[in-house]
Amino acid sequence: QVQLVESGGGLVQAGGSLRLSCAASGRTFSSYSVGWFRQAPGKEREFVAAIRWSGRGTVYADSVKGRFTISRDNAKNTVYLQMNSLKPEDTAVYYCAAEYRAIHSTPGSYDYWGQGTQVTVSS
Repeated sequence: QVQLVESGGGLVQAGGSLRLSCAASGRTFSSYSVGWFRQAPGKEREFVAAIRWSGRGTVYADSVKGRFTISRDNAKNTVYLQMNSLKPEDTAVYYCAAEYRAIHSTPGSYDYWGQGTQVTVSS
């Protein structure tokens, strides 16, 4: 069992930065790959980035490549999403999710989800 709690969301102007954190409970968290997803009002949940359980291997959506960076600290049971050069279209609720070992970009592949944190980017 893995429980996830996101934090770090907020209101920021376009061009600004935020760092989201995904804190996990569970002794085997280091065996789980973690993905970040986002969902804007009226839209489907979409993939943002993912990091392999070992930390060696990351995947990004084209829309965030070069602006967002995913990382993890297994000693702290935490995964981070550094978001730079934010745009109004990045506004959404951001969720982290975990799946055992494998890394995917589809929401249905993930077993555990956090409650989400709101990110709002003003123009």
